[in-house]
Amino acid sequence: MAERNGTRVEQRHFDVVVIGAGASGIGAAIRLRQEGITDFVVLEKADELGGTWRDNTYPGCACDVPSALYSYSFAPNPEWTRAFAKQPEIRAYLADTARRYGVTGHLRFGTEVRRAQWNGDRKRWELRTSGGELTARIVLAGAGPWHEPRVPDLPGLEGFPGEVFHSSRWNHDYDLAGKRVAVVGTGASAVQFVPEIQPKVSRLHLFQRTAQWVLPKPDHYVPKLERWLLRRFPATQRALRAAEYAGMEALGLGFRHPWILRRLQHVGLLNLRRSIRDPRLRAALTPDYTLGCKRLLLSNNYYPALAKSNVDVHPTAVRSIEGSRVLGADGSESEVDAIILGTGFRILDMPVAAKVFDSAGRSLEEHWQGSPQAYLGTTVSGFPNAFLLLGPGLGTGHSSAFMVMEAQLSYAISGVRRILRAGWSEVDVRPEAQQAYNDQLQRALAGTVYNAGGCSSYYLDANGRNSFSWPWSTGRMRRRLREFDPAAYAITAPGSAEPAPAEVSG
Repeated sequence: MAERNGTRVEQRHFDVVVIGAGASGIGAAIRLRQEGITDFVVLEKADELGGTWRDNTYPGCACDVPSALYSYSFAPNPEWTRAFAKQPEIRAYLADTARRYGVTGHLRFGTEVRRAQWNGDRKRWELRTSGGELTARIVLAGAGPWHEPRVPDLPGLEGFPGEVFHSSRWNHDYDLAGKRVAVVGTGASAVQFVPEIQPKVSRLHLFQRTAQWVLPKPDHYVPKLERWLLRRFPATQRALRAAEYAGMEALGLGFRHPWILRRLQHVGLLNLRRSIRDPRLRAALTPDYTLGCKRLLLSNNYYPALAKSNVDVHPTAVRSIEGSRVLGADGSESEVDAIILGTGFRILDMPVAAKVFDSAGRSLEEHWQGSPQAYLGTTVSGFPNAFLLLGPGLGTGHSSAFMVMEAQLSYAISGVRRILRAGWSEVDVRPEAQQAYNDQLQRALAGTVYNAGGCSSYYLDANGRNSFSWPWSTGRMRRRLREFDPAAYAITAPGSAEPAPAEVSG
């Protein structure tokens, strides 16, 4: 809000607009304030902050990264009650951090961005929202890849007479007790909620298109004494975070050298043999690709749940729905009362890409044509003064999204700071810099487990290109994204000359 002649009016122009109040949007707001930048707003279409940790409330929802790593480095949390925190605690952490760092006053809830377009003449972003129109010098898009659920196009699904919902839009009003339930998908969410609903339902039909690697989860309750020590001696918490980071980076070495992960597969196979005695079921649950090619899953109760007498595992994709029957591609049929979709998110065809336009009115989605790419996963040629948070080519199979997010925020916020302080009106990454970087990225991905592990994963886009993954260590990511590099950009400012083309390195 602004004040004119003693009357409070809604502010309509900002130096910076942040889209989304999830972990990346809140992190961006905090970093902006730390840089002394206060003329910004965070637009959130929901009525509360939290992003994916607000939306995902399915039974058993928790992070699959150690809690000490699943937090901002500048806001460590000694109060996690589990080694792998559950959804309510993560959501509460985000809300508490936003309050403690004084950014709640910048949040504008119930405001959905419907269109954002760069005006090349006025050198500003023009945003149409559910709450009216806004303009900004700079946009930070923090909608994130784990936001919009991916709903499969199953023939007959719309005519199913029972209950249907996606795991990220869990219907808590629907009582699963005694119901016959079909679960479609066996990814990270299903691994968590299947063991929670299995004891309640009369019959559970799990449709598994591809077997997953599932390793034991080193989760445990964190005793009050341990939490007191972490709170009383902050160095202890820093040491714990450093140790867990080192362990995850050691695992990350295997993602870059798949032969290492093939040795770790013995742990997964032992976990499977120990939990599943039925040889036919065990065969159906045994992956035929290198561990890490798909997202690595952790669970101590998923396999035991599948071995229960009221569970049928169908190692097949779903072909169609006919009335209340779910038909598998292998010819199997299952009569059910409810269908739960554990089919993940639109991580590559992110809906925000259809809402962001260049000065000619061409959307980011049209620019990408099914293969998202950006310079350092953050800026896209033709979209000046805009930064994507958790953008393409930055995903890791071994580390925390907070690690990626903070590395990227160092780059983006330093860019925002330089734009505002230097008075640059337009900063657009050079197409040759973007292309050179992405060529290098794809070359490096070729030998990783993501590309060479023998599976078809959600890392691969509609054109068969890996548009999601980062092929190097997170240490290299932090170094590469430490500071904004203006040499990679065409910069427009009164009296300034354009920089020379960038020299792109990894």
